[in-house]
Amino acid sequence: MSSVIQQISIMAIPLLLGVILHEVAHGWVANKLGDPTARLMGRLTLNPISHIDHIGSILIPGILIVTQAPFLFGYAKPVPVNFRNLRNPKKDMVWVALAGAVVNLLLALGFSLLHRLLLAAEPLWEWPFLRLILQPLILMLRYGVVINVALAIFNLIPIPPLDGGRVMVGLLPFKAAYQYSKIEPYGFFILIGLLVTHILDWLISPLIYFFVSLFLGGSMFL
Repeated sequence: MSSVIQQISIMAIPLLLGVILHEVAHGWVANKLGDPTARLMGRLTLNPISHIDHIGSILIPGILIVTQAPFLFGYAKPVPVNFRNLRNPKKDMVWVALAGAVVNLLLALGFSLLHRLLLAAEPLWEWPFLRLILQPLILMLRYGVVINVALAIFNLIPIPPLDGGRVMVGLLPFKAAYQYSKIEPYGFFILIGLLVTHILDWLISPLIYFFVSLFLGGSMFL
């Protein structure tokens, strides 16, 4: 039990940072492209209270950690976007949807660079006191890479209402996009089915493994 609590405490910061900045990115890009809804509702903030969803930010990640799932994901309260306010709704929808995943990959890159920097700072590891601080910090940075890569890839699954579904709707011709958008009311149940049958693991775990290996190199620990 203590190891689970320790794991949650180490993973909490990169997870919250990942899901919050993911949503802020959607709202920020939407605001730049003509929709100020998120800004006017005070959602372009890093204050966790404005973004935390009790199920997506706490319960689901907690269950995945306890059950030792092969990957970890979560979500914050979706930032409101009124696509009709966008200057070019169909095209701009794609950029708004992609913004979250791009930020997660940039965060993964940032965590990986800090990870490499600390591993290369060999003199610091000679001090026992600093080693006690650096060991959990290194682990947190590794989890930061894994979590943000998983968030990016999971959200790009082309099933509405995930970001990947929005991208597909934005890229398809109008008639096909309309038909595809009808999947959205069933998207959550489709995802649950893919999770329960482990098809989702089979689909995205290789991608997560590839990108985490790319970012962490020899320090890969999945």
